[in-house]
Amino acid sequence: MSTAAEFFALINVALTDILGKENLWVLKIFICVLTSLFAGIVFKRFLKKLYVKSKSTKSLWDDALVGSLQRPGTWFIWGLGIVFAAEIAQRETGGDLLELIATVRRVGSIVVVAWFLTGFISKAEKNLASDEFNEKPMDKTTALALGKLLRISVVITALLVALQSMGYSVSGVLAFGGIGGIAVGFAAKDLLANFFGGLMIYLDRPFAVGDWVRSPDKNIEGTVEDIGWRLTRIRTFDKRPLYVPNATFTQISVENPSRMSNRRIYETIGIRYEDAEKLPAIVTEVMEMLREHPEVDAENTLIVNFNSFGSSSLDFFVYCFTHTTQWIKYHEIKQDVLLKILEVIVRNKAECAFPTSTLHLAGPIEIAPSESSS
Repeated sequence: MSTAAEFFALINVALTDILGKENLWVLKIFICVLTSLFAGIVFKRFLKKLYVKSKSTKSLWDDALVGSLQRPGTWFIWGLGIVFAAEIAQRETGGDLLELIATVRRVGSIVVVAWFLTGFISKAEKNLASDEFNEKPMDKTTALALGKLLRISVVITALLVALQSMGYSVSGVLAFGGIGGIAVGFAAKDLLANFFGGLMIYLDRPFAVGDWVRSPDKNIEGTVEDIGWRLTRIRTFDKRPLYVPNATFTQISVENPSRMSNRRIYETIGIRYEDAEKLPAIVTEVMEMLREHPEVDAENTLIVNFNSFGSSSLDFFVYCFTHTTQWIKYHEIKQDVLLKILEVIVRNKAECAFPTSTLHLAGPIEIAPSESSS
C-alpha cells in the first residue's frame, strides 16, 4: 500500500472514530459541496484572467467564447457538486431519489449548455457588427436577425431535449404543437403578421438600426433605434419614442434619407426688372462659382438658368447637389452657396427684387387747394 493510501485510510479511521460510521456521510457531503464551491471560484477567476488576455487579440471568437463561458461554467461546477452530494445522501439514507437526481442532472446540463450557447451567440453578434474586430463589420440589422434566429433555435431545441429527458414524448409535443398552432394562428393573426413583417425587414433591409426613415403615407419620421420581431422603435426628432407594428411596413412606402448619395440645393432667386441687362452675367458667374465650390458635386446635375418673368422680378433658379448627405453640414454648405450668390448679385451692381406694385393713372393729377391755404 502506498504512503498516500495509508494516509487517507488513517484519516478515514480517525473520522469514523470521531463522528461514528453512521454520520460519516454528512462529512462527505460537506467536503463535496465545499470542493465544488472552491473549484467554481478558481474556475471563475481563471476565466477572468483569460478574458483579459483575449481582449488584447483581434479575434472576435475567443472574446465571445471566454466571456460567455464564465457564469454557465461556474454554475455547472457548483451544480455538479450539489448533484454528487445528493447522490451520497441518497445512497446513505436509502431514499427513492436516484431517478429524480438523474433527471435533474440531465435537465441542468441542458440548461447550462443552452445558457452558454445563447450567451456566445449574443456576444458574437455584437463582435461581428463592431469595427473593433472587423475591417468591414457586418450590418447591425443582419447580425441582429441572425442572432435572434439562432437564439430561438437553441431555446426551442433545449426545451424539446429537456422534455425528452423528463420522459415526455417529443413527437407528441410536436403533434400537439401542430394542432395548437392552427388555433393560435387564427387567434393571433396580427401577432403573426407583425412577426413576418419583421422577418421581411431583416431579409429586404429597407432600413437598419441608426437610419433616418420617413413615410409619405403615414406620420412616421425619425431614427430607427430597434427592430424587434413585433415592433420597430423609432425615435422622432422631438425625441419621443414611436412604436410601429412591423406589419405596417408591408403596407406603406418608406423613404430612407440616410442612404442618399447626395443632397440637393434647389432655390429660385429674383432680381429687379431694372437689372435685366445684368442678368446674363449674374447667371454665368453663379454657374462658375458652383463649379469651383469644393462642396458642390460638379459631376452631378448642375443648372443655373433664367426661369421666368415674375410679377415683380426676373427669376433664375439654382439646381445642384452637395457631396455630403449630413443634415447639419448640408445646411452650412447651402448657406455658403446662397451668400456667394448674393455677393455675385451685389458685385454686378444689381439688387434682389421684392414685391412691388406700379399704379398707372389716365391723366394728370390735380391737387385742390385746401381751405387753410386760401
